[in-house]
Amino acid sequence: MIKDILTDIVEHTHKLGIPLVKIEGTDSATGLEALAEDKSVVVQAAFKQPVAEFTGTFGMPNLGKLDILLNIEEYKKDSKISVTKKDRNGVSTLDGLHFENAAGDFKNDYRFMAKEIVEDKLKKVTFKAPGWDLEFSPTIAGIARLKMQASANAEENLFTAKTENGDLKFEFGDHSTHAGAFVFHTDTGDKLTRAWSWPVKQVIAILDLAGDKTFHITNAGAAQITVDSGLVVYKYLLPAQTK
Repeated sequence: MIKDILTDIVEHTHKLGIPLVKIEGTDSATGLEALAEDKSVVVQAAFKQPVAEFTGTFGMPNLGKLDILLNIEEYKKDSKISVTKKDRNGVSTLDGLHFENAAGDFKNDYRFMAKEIVEDKLKKVTFKAPGWDLEFSPTIAGIARLKMQASANAEENLFTAKTENGDLKFEFGDHSTHAGAFVFHTDTGDKLTRAWSWPVKQVIAILDLAGDKTFHITNAGAAQITVDSGLVVYKYLLPAQTK
């Protein structure tokens, strides 16, 4: 179970270029927070069931290393992964992960980041979800069309979202040079009163993650993609950007 949880965390954060996550756990709930290095994406997640091994506040740094450990062949079958603890000033705190193969002759240790350090590195982001003006489940066809336009307009880092004739359109580039546009989702209604821009690479990376997705956009200048992996509900907040 713990391996499934760790794999889920890595797949839904490290693939977005996020090097560090903060975990906060109690007996009744377990949450996760993260921030992309370029601050283009804020991640707030809630585990569907509290993770008993994750009681406390700690960081998971160097997710690339954790990704490698989870995929080492020696740990593919009948391996043991345990959460280790350490006494600090008379208090038992979570220290890291211990990996051991079935034979017990291949081992690795991965260290957590202490609460004080991770809280300093990842300042808590307070975000009160607004009333979303658009909320829909993106289609496979829409995601595929986004990837095609991104490929055709590879020089563009941003795309602009607007509603037109009841549909949600994404536009690339400037019509004074090269440009592209397409309908990403139909029948959304003309609810966007402002055209905001979003990072192409990050949006595609999130839409490529495993899980059920819901896309949210507000006229206030924020978008959120929610991904339900089955184990964790991840909310990826993307502040609007200017071209």
